[in-house]
Amino acid sequence: MRFLKPFISVCFVFIGIALFGQDTIKQKKKVSRVQYGTASFYDNKFNGRKTASGEIFSQKKLTGAHNTLPLGTYVKVTNLRNKKSVIVKINDRLHAKNTRLIDLTRTAATQLGYIKSGLTRVKVEILGKTRPADKQKYVRK
Repeated sequence: MRFLKPFISVCFVFIGIALFGQDTIKQKKKVSRVQYGTASFYDNKFNGRKTASGEIFSQKKLTGAHNTLPLGTYVKVTNLRNKKSVIVKINDRLHAKNTRLIDLTRTAATQLGYIKSGLTRVKVEILGKTRPADKQKYVRK
């Protein structure tokens, strides 16, 4: 009888965890495989600085910044105005208050054809963490 009260208390604790504990588990946000938004490109002042992934930023590489995709993810970015596309690796983050979808290197922006305008509407397709075999094949004009 003296063990019954603690046993019942423990049972209530486990029942409470089972019923309400799921709310405290952090749910991973599901990221859409295709996203639409505005693309910009990095200012030259960032050349040589460390990115969020720890890599050194270079305007000559095909990389980009995105706030929700995991670092190291490859994406295909398509300029919706001229249908040019390029594959880039996400290795950095945008400023938290930035409303743009993606920020690209000058090289990627040149290949997409929006250097003069500075901004463009894009479609971003998630390819995954695997590096594309030959990046030259993925630039479509």
